[in-house]
Amino acid sequence: MTGPLSHVTWIGGGSGSGKSTIARRLAVARGWPVYASDDVMADHAARTTPATAPLLARFAAMDMDDRWVTGAPQTMLDTFPWFQGEGFDLIEADLRLVDGPVIAEGFRLLPRCVRPLLGSPHAAVWLLPTPAFRRAAFDARGSWGARVERTSDPARAAANLLERDRLFTDHLRTETARLGLQAIDVDTTMSEDDLAAEVTAALAL
Repeated sequence: MTGPLSHVTWIGGGSGSGKSTIARRLAVARGWPVYASDDVMADHAARTTPATAPLLARFAAMDMDDRWVTGAPQTMLDTFPWFQGEGFDLIEADLRLVDGPVIAEGFRLLPRCVRPLLGSPHAAVWLLPTPAFRRAAFDARGSWGARVERTSDPARAAANLLERDRLFTDHLRTETARLGLQAIDVDTTMSEDDLAAEVTAALAL
């Protein structure tokens, strides 16, 4: 598979940054579908092998404490399969089957993977949440989910995840700058309308 995906508009970024909300809002305004990369993780995982996705195979074999409690946040970042681009080829394959404009969103849309596929430098933006914004976003959901609650130490698991995701956001900031890609810092002073306006302007929609 070669060549840009000129029909795709990309919204990547850190967890809890508002990617899904903004993507849905922009898609409704334009009558476009949304490709939510989070929603196809299970399908993509089932289509990989230990040879094609060794980090994913190792991650699948871990228990919840191994995943979220016992490891250092930097190690969690370095070994998390989706943060390292495993399975991105399946995202690309899915999007090549879409006929017409589509908004792709999710944390799996890594800048280094997306850059070769851009039809225009204005076709992608990454949302970079501050730690306070991310914490508020997860707290607003009312639960940190099974990945935290099913560990032996939910508080430590939550702290590890927050720190891992902070490191991931820092990595995205560095990588977007290095590749000349667009990024927007998202903090607690921004309303949804503010963020939607900034993303719309960045994407020239």
